[in-house]
Amino acid sequence: MSIKHNSGLATPDTRRWTSILGDYRTPNHVRSVAELVITALPLVTLWTAAWFTFSLGYAWASLLIAIPAAGFLLRLFMIQHDCGHGTFFADRLANDWVGRVIGVLTLTPYDWWRRTHAIHHATTGNLDRRGIGDIDTLTVREYQARSWWGRLKYRLYRHPLVMFVVGPAYLFLLQHRLPVGLMRDGWQPWTSTMATNLAIAVIAATLTWLIGIKAFLLVHLPIMLLAATTGVWLFYVQHQFEQTAWERDERWNLHQAALYGSSHYDLPVLLRWFTANIGIHHVHHLCSRIPFYRLPRVLRDHPELREVGHITLLQSFRCVRLVLWDEAQRRLVSFREIRAREFQGTAPKLAAP
Repeated sequence: MSIKHNSGLATPDTRRWTSILGDYRTPNHVRSVAELVITALPLVTLWTAAWFTFSLGYAWASLLIAIPAAGFLLRLFMIQHDCGHGTFFADRLANDWVGRVIGVLTLTPYDWWRRTHAIHHATTGNLDRRGIGDIDTLTVREYQARSWWGRLKYRLYRHPLVMFVVGPAYLFLLQHRLPVGLMRDGWQPWTSTMATNLAIAVIAATLTWLIGIKAFLLVHLPIMLLAATTGVWLFYVQHQFEQTAWERDERWNLHQAALYGSSHYDLPVLLRWFTANIGIHHVHHLCSRIPFYRLPRVLRDHPELREVGHITLLQSFRCVRLVLWDEAQRRLVSFREIRAREFQGTAPKLAAP
């Protein structure tokens, strides 16, 4: 099949891809357990090493250790992500309980997150169904229709310091403590969230009692915040790239939105390992039941998928300035570009000689 960047495949072709990718869905239980072990054990070891060096008075060394520790915590979240899709183990109960335990360590209520993430997969790229499980994105017309205060709030929300520094801390430390977005959906989101909160409180209280609150906060918070920031960055780049795809509900198609609305974030090998291949996001959205360790094989077997939504690490940094969806040009644009258009529209025209 011929693959273009973000438009052009007929609907039957994109649906055919989901059938092809179904061959990669079966998890390997030995591999899954091994992936869990080689992620969790180094995390525990590095956390202990960070505390030990801190206790000896080498706070700078503790902060250095926090960097790889955050990488393993991030990878643990990606395993939780696979559990939420029911892909890490064949058995649903195994997925759910492993996911719930990991959710305590990642400060993410598993059942609540799984539900909102399912909504994200079911509505990605749909302009009429934004708001749950995604990053708020306005169209150019929506932004221009806002008051100066409304524009300012959106600009602040989209500012890199808010999006990648304040935002991750707020999301994982505060917002995840309540079932935001599902407050009226019965007892299950509340049970998941409150049970996770209780387990977090017990672990935090135990560690505080054992090593002291100062050591606990100065060791764990850097690890947690680094992992949270990286996780938000990954989620951002996966859908906020220039040639992504958005459609109004009447024209929206799930399979096309999955393939063309998600990037192939082509990271260096080491970063690809720590992020559990989540950069192969267009394939993941086309078939979310593929375990993360089988995603590279999909690209090896079907190299035509490599160039769809392809972004390198260097190119991804330019995505930060892309903040508004231009329905006319069918791409994301920057505030600067919109200001230039508005200036051209209001500039006085020179009289013809």
